[in-house]
Formats: sequence, structure tokens, C-alpha cells
Amino acid sequence: MKVGIIREGKNPPDKRVPLSPKQCAALKQQYPHIDLVVQPSPIRKFQDTEYSAEGIVLQEDLSDCDVLFGVKEVPLDMLIPNRTYFFFSHTFKLQPYNAKLLRAVLDKKIRLVDYEVIKDSKGKRLIGFGRYAGIVGAYNGIRTYGLKHGLYELKPAHQCADRVEMESELTKVKLPANTKFVLTGFGRVGHGARETLAKLGMKEVSKAAFLSETFDEAVFTQLNTEDYNQRKSDGGFDKGEFYADPSGYESAFMPFAEVADVYMPCHYWADGSPFIFTREDIKKRAWNISVVADISCDIDGPVASTIRPSTIADPIYGYDPISEKEVDFKAKDAIAVMAVDNLPCELPKDASEDFGNELIKHVLPVLFGEDPSDIIGRASQTTLEGTLTPKFAYLQDYADGAK
Repeated sequence: MKVGIIREGKNPPDKRVPLSPKQCAALKQQYPHIDLVVQPSPIRKFQDTEYSAEGIVLQEDLSDCDVLFGVKEVPLDMLIPNRTYFFFSHTFKLQPYNAKLLRAVLDKKIRLVDYEVIKDSKGKRLIGFGRYAGIVGAYNGIRTYGLKHGLYELKPAHQCADRVEMESELTKVKLPANTKFVLTGFGRVGHGARETLAKLGMKEVSKAAFLSETFDEAVFTQLNTEDYNQRKSDGGFDKGEFYADPSGYESAFMPFAEVADVYMPCHYWADGSPFIFTREDIKKRAWNISVVADISCDIDGPVASTIRPSTIADPIYGYDPISEKEVDFKAKDAIAVMAVDNLPCELPKDASEDFGNELIKHVLPVLFGEDPSDIIGRASQTTLEGTLTPKFAYLQDYADGAK
């Protein structure tokens, strides 16, 4: 099998890679029967010379490769027919902007394996950049709070050489006593955010204490699904019922919004689930949150202050609760919103290495060897015959509509 790492072609440029130079070298030792090459790129955080120094061949034309690995969507004119591709296609949720990509994949008889649907037999995702979204997003939230209230200034994450430098910036943070951060979600993103708060030395407290007590230091609490959703009829919660049909549920987040200073959404939100807070909720006199670091970044949805994504270059905007419009985030009553939707790109080296470790642990062994749980098969949206797999047959009208 010959494997190629492609050059990222999507704009804006993405500096991440699926495998670092040292990871490529380790793979060559672990799987000597695999031929591994890398397409040259001027934009990667890892330079071409770093791959060459590890003995990895640089090869412009990858048409002799069997399997190709990238990160973001591949431009249509860069797709090589009759090959197996691994990348984030952003098609399985019927995203309108990528229907033409899926159409091209089918027309070119490409087997598309989407990282986002690579799961174990229990349905748990095996690979992703979520951890670094949480790590960087929490840092951005801390930075935003300092700028909003004139307390301290931190270097933007993307201007730091790596995670070590970014975390060294946290020594500048001085939070007033009883500053309260609330997080929602315990997945990869939520655990990544916890890592940054741990580096800051912030104390975790129980939900009950968070709501009722005053502290002589900054604290945070982290909420699971049952902590911010409740049954409309009796205030209860049943996990199976909620995930099967959340229509009978409503948000229970407002008590936290009345005491928290910073909110960090790290959850997965499904269509039909209750909004965590609405535009009307923000208008209430009891509302206290001044910074929303929306790591989940669902636009104009469950977190009402997130009215658009922001960018790495300009990560913060203000939301005015009364006009429901964007304003200067330093305005007196504005909520400062950080809603960067490509957070791992701010630390491309660290994020790439973390992703590569997951790829090596969970995906490559079953790609290069036995796959008893059919991990690769279940994540394949298309076949080399130019058809959708049965699991993804629901995408047929979506793809046909792009003709």
C-alpha cells in the first residue's frame, strides 16, 4: 500500500497536518511494508525540510498512491479519481456548501472516509481536533475576559510558538475573587477546556456551591446535559427520553447565568434540543454573564449571543442584549463573544501532533491490518464504484441536487 499526505488546498489556508514528520518516521518503522510520501506544501506549520530530515520522500504527483490523508475539504480540482481519501468532508449532515464535493467524490469513484464518523462499535468518536478546540477556546475565553474588563492582556494563541508559550501567558492572569466560569459539555472539547483551566489553577466547585456560595478565589463548574435541561412537566430528566425526543424539555441554565461571569459552551447540540438561553433571557435583569467563549459555535442557535462566527485575526465581538445587534465588545452592557470556529488552527503543530497520535492509535492499525469491528467500513461514505454505502444512502438526493 502506498500512502500520501496531501497538501491542504482550501482557503483560508490551514497549517495543520494529519501526521507530523516524526510520526511519519515512526510509522515507516512500525509498518515497513507501507510506502509513505508527502506532497510538498508552502503553508504547513511543519516545513518540507522537516519531513525530508526524517527520511520522508517529498512527491508532488500523488496519483500512484492508494490512500490519501488530508485535514480539511479537498478542492474539487485536486481530487484524484479511484483513490481512498481520509479528510473532514463536512457532508454527512447535508451541509449545503459541500454538496458539490460529495457529487465530485462519487463521480470520480473515490472512497471517502470521513474522520468525523470514524467511531467504535458503541458509537464513540475515535478521532478529532476537539481536545485542542477546548484548550485554545478556554484560553481565548480567559483572554477575552481580561480585555473586556481591562484586567490584563494576553498574547493571542496564534501568535504563540506552541502550547507551552500560550500557557506561559496565563501567569499574567489576575482574576478577582468570586469570578465564576461555567462550562457545558464533558466530551473532548470540555476536557480540553478543563486542561487550560487546570493550568490557570482555577478551583472546581460543585454545581450547588457555584449557585449558592461566595468564594475568595476564581472558580468554575462544569455541567452535564441533565444539569442544564429539565422536563417541562415536572423538572425531571431521563437521559434516554431526552436523546430520543427532547421536545418535552426546556433549558435549566438561567440560575447559572445569574451568578456566572464567563460561559464556555463545550457541548454537542442537536437540532430540536432546547436553546440554552434565548435573546429574551439575556434581557432579564438577573443576567450576569459578560463573556461567552462559544467553543461549540452553533450560529444563531442555542447560545443566543453567538450571531456569527469570528475569526482568528479578529476573535471578539460584542452583542447588545437590547438591540440584539453587534456592537463594540467593550461597551458597558455588551456581552463579549468569542466564537472562532477553527480554534485548533491557532496551535497547528500541537493540534496536528495530538490528532496524529489518535490516527496512529485508532485508525492506522485497522487500515493496515485486521479490522474486526469494520471501523473503516462504517466510516466510508462512498465506494470505489462511485456509489454511496448503505449507511449513507440518505445523502443521495443531497448529492444529486448538486449536479
